[in-house]
Amino acid sequence: MEPDMTSTTFSLDGYQIAQTLGVVRGITVRSRSVVGSIGAKFQVMLGGHISILTNLCERARSEAFDIMVAHAHRLGANGVVGIRYDATEIMSGVTEVICYGTAVVVESTYRITDGHAG
Repeated sequence: MEPDMTSTTFSLDGYQIAQTLGVVRGITVRSRSVVGSIGAKFQVMLGGHISILTNLCERARSEAFDIMVAHAHRLGANGVVGIRYDATEIMSGVTEVICYGTAVVVESTYRITDGHAG
């Protein structure tokens, strides 16, 4: 599925929803490593941007997104709309990240008639 076929809105520009296939989700559970935790504590003490935790969060969200897209693909979707993220700390240092949306089959609203867009 192409990245431009996913959206946080409930539509995709240039396409109409032909079929809704239901909710799809991607879930990942992540923890910080001992080294990462120590590095993050040093960054917290220095103040400013905490790159170690930012990178951890970005990897977790990206993984959850990829799992959600794979779930949609297995259902036969060519798009996902209404995408949202949520995160919950399951236990100290362990966080669940979920990405969810609605799997859809969309059709282009771009039509070619006599060689002209219409």
